[in-house]
Amino acid sequence: MEIKRSGSQPSGKGPSQWFTGAVRIDPLLSPPEPSQVMAALVTFEPGARTVWHTHPLGQTLFVTAGCGWVQREGGPIEEIRTGDVVWFAPNEKHWHGASPTNGMSHIAIQEKLNGSPVTWMEQVTEEQYRK
Repeated sequence: MEIKRSGSQPSGKGPSQWFTGAVRIDPLLSPPEPSQVMAALVTFEPGARTVWHTHPLGQTLFVTAGCGWVQREGGPIEEIRTGDVVWFAPNEKHWHGASPTNGMSHIAIQEKLNGSPVTWMEQVTEEQYRK
């Protein structure tokens, strides 16, 4: 058994190659192999978002605070709020983040395949984000 005490893992800034705007990542779960699951609390300031990306085994988001947006490639932007749960299928190209006027936090859970939980792609343009 291992207990990770609150505040024992440092917060990190979301790297600009993976995010637009101010994003904080708080690691929650990254157990040793053979486990492949990972989880983090991700907090987006208004207007902040991920780049387009996919997850080889899918991703689940639990919205814990605020109001945000999600979009899968070819679909409309969908609003998400506290208490919502979002599932992205394996290899479904998508992005997620805050709305332009409200911050949003979610717990993101995904699994690694061949050591990687995500494939990062191109930025979400302002035109795509404002649709």
